[in-house]
Amino acid sequence: MKFIGIIPARYASSRFPGKPLAIIHGKPMIQHVYENAKQAIENVWVATDDERIYNAVENFGGKVLYTSPDHKSGTDRCAEAAKKISKSHTFDVVINIQGDEPFLKPHHLEGLKQCFAPETQIATLVKNAVHLKEVFDPNKPKVVLDSQGTALYFSRSPIPFIRGVEKTEWLAQHKFWMHVGIYAYKAKILQEITQLQPSKLELAESLEQLRWLENGYSIKTTTTDYESFGIDTPEDLDKALQLFP
Repeated sequence: MKFIGIIPARYASSRFPGKPLAIIHGKPMIQHVYENAKQAIENVWVATDDERIYNAVENFGGKVLYTSPDHKSGTDRCAEAAKKISKSHTFDVVINIQGDEPFLKPHHLEGLKQCFAPETQIATLVKNAVHLKEVFDPNKPKVVLDSQGTALYFSRSPIPFIRGVEKTEWLAQHKFWMHVGIYAYKAKILQEITQLQPSKLELAESLEQLRWLENGYSIKTTTTDYESFGIDTPEDLDKALQLFP
């Protein structure tokens, strides 16, 4: 099975304009993401709508292409990029790599690749919650799984609800899974899901993966110990530089 990696990257961020070009240890953030991804995936591209990002990627020798500035999500940007890349390259699976997680390691992507059997449509990463605080944090989506590791539901609420147990004891009573928002899709499935209209559950929770579940697609998961550290603000960057000197 052939894989490609696509890193959606836009310049216009309300909380951190120019984020992909923020310098970390002498390199722009997008270069760290790209180089880490290349250790797991031979064919990696940056998809952007901005000339400054395009030029930066070209300068460090990466593959880059322009996409529309009108996309509402990284998934949509990946779909356009994949369609363009398919004219000159063959591939079975697209891995959508977050452009604001420069500390992602190659083995996290290798885990996603291992999910792909012929019947797999979409795959993503989950990790075991280790702190009660993250279980109740609405900014950290949770997921419940079936016995085969397929996602049943994602929520910003703590799921499942542990009836008859004090909330301070929930972690001792049950394993909670946190979602790590890196996706891989069969190439055909990626094009299909980006044609779907926003669903009621997606709008309620503001989680796009619920649109896919609500329309009957399955999402396979694999576990990781990866502590996700997305950089959304300049303050996040300062903290990241302290955690990853």
